Amino acid sequence: MPFSKRKVTLRHILMHGAYWVLITGFFIYEKRYLIYKASMPYFVACVTGRIVLLIIIAYLNLQYFLPRYLLKRRYLAYFAAIILSVIGYLTAQSLFDFYLYGYVVGPMRNSNLVESLSYNFFSTLWYLGLMLALKLSMDWYGQQLVIQKITVEKLNAEVNFLRAQVNPHFLFNILNNLYALTLKKSELAPDVVLKLSEMMEYMLYDSTGEKVPLGKEIGYLHNYMELERLRFSDEAAINLNINAEPNGYEIAPLLLLPLVENAFKHGLGKQTKGGWLKADIAMEGHTLEFIIENAKPVLMIGHTKGGIGLDNLRKRLDLLYPNRYTLLLEDRKDTFWAKLLIDL
Repeated sequence: MPFSKRKVTLRHILMHGAYWVLITGFFIYEKRYLIYKASMPYFVACVTGRIVLLIIIAYLNLQYFLPRYLLKRRYLAYFAAIILSVIGYLTAQSLFDFYLYGYVVGPMRNSNLVESLSYNFFSTLWYLGLMLALKLSMDWYGQQLVIQKITVEKLNAEVNFLRAQVNPHFLFNILNNLYALTLKKSELAPDVVLKLSEMMEYMLYDSTGEKVPLGKEIGYLHNYMELERLRFSDEAAINLNINAEPNGYEIAPLLLLPLVENAFKHGLGKQTKGGWLKADIAMEGHTLEFIIENAKPVLMIGHTKGGIGLDNLRKRLDLLYPNRYTLLLEDRKDTFWAKLLIDL
């Protein structure tokens, strides 16, 4: 994008500034002998002239030739522009070098014009190549950040969808059970209302941030499974064992829920009697361990069952906890088994 239309960020300024500081430092070191041989003014003129000329042709290439010609596949025009700019640099720099080394420094230095042209030509291509590599690296890194941002936003949209949509079958059954309890004037009814209220509060308000206290995430799962236990009554054995001190730890919201929902949906939800589900939550140092296993319905024995919920879970883990998690899923003979380890 040409000069005025290109957005310049602080990161770009710092990266490019660091590059030119290094190049200037190299030239100062290389030409330091001129301080003694030709005096300080010639030394400053030599380093300054070379750096200024390099900066001019470098940014002509990056900000003008590259977007106008190369990116539009006008390769001949691009290489012609590069060659002309390099020739201009060579003419100015080599004439100065010829004068400096031939007449100021004296015969102790080689004043051969052909050698000066050759040296300046290849060194110019080298520095232009370095600058181009720097730009392409920064552009690639910027594109990766954009791709990651888009992916995170997509997954966040899926989480928001999950947050906004409590499983309708789950809600329908819980409300039916609550209605039956109120008809019987059961003492369990207030507790059901409280648990459902806490779940709604967590999904609508507490889980809107990037991280939530681990204790609240565990509390949400506890309420979810308690209400499911009420739904299945005596037809299934549902157990949640918590052996963790979550104080001080945080976790991405609704990260454990897909494993629990998958267990109910493809396990207990597809069998009438004799079903069971057990889940264990523990902390080993900074590592959260979550294991869940459920009986496989007879009709599903021998069939692998998953869902997009588990695929999305793995994508979220890859983004939120790269190289810091282990997710194991096993479709065993008569059970489904899952284990998730997260380094918090």
